[in-house]
Amino acid sequence: MTFQNIEKSIESIQLSIDHILETTKNLPEETVRCNPTEDEWSILQILSHLAEAIPYWLGEVKTVVSMPGSKWGRGLQDPARLAAVTDTERLSVDEVKKQVEELKGKVESVLGKLDQETLSKESPHRNFAKFGNKPVSYIVDHFIDEHVSGHYGQIQRNLSKIK
Repeated sequence: MTFQNIEKSIESIQLSIDHILETTKNLPEETVRCNPTEDEWSILQILSHLAEAIPYWLGEVKTVVSMPGSKWGRGLQDPARLAAVTDTERLSVDEVKKQVEELKGKVESVLGKLDQETLSKESPHRNFAKFGNKPVSYIVDHFIDEHVSGHYGQIQRNLSKIK
């Protein structure tokens, strides 16, 4: 995704969250908890992942904004990332949906303060030299905006397999 202004990024993220919440609003709990295949996440796992991941990436944005040049990112085996999609049987579907809804305000609160100069500050990824130095806008566009949108698509694919 090429860089877009921050207001459009915020709007895009919030719209994806709205689509996710609207899509899952009236689903039976057994549908939300159902894994379409052994290797795919349930909708609840996707929601729980978003409730954990988006605050994580907003935190990474805050870190690189406050300390330009500091390393950002995490690997797929990050314990908090894995915990969000493990043992989801104990989670309340309504509570997780509420956490996803609250992401809209968190996105606005963190990203709404960023200006063009701040968005262009670069920092290195902590695990992957292949990324090189990337601007704050890259984190916003790729790890937040595209991330949420991609998981909306994943929910749609799940529903097409479950129905």
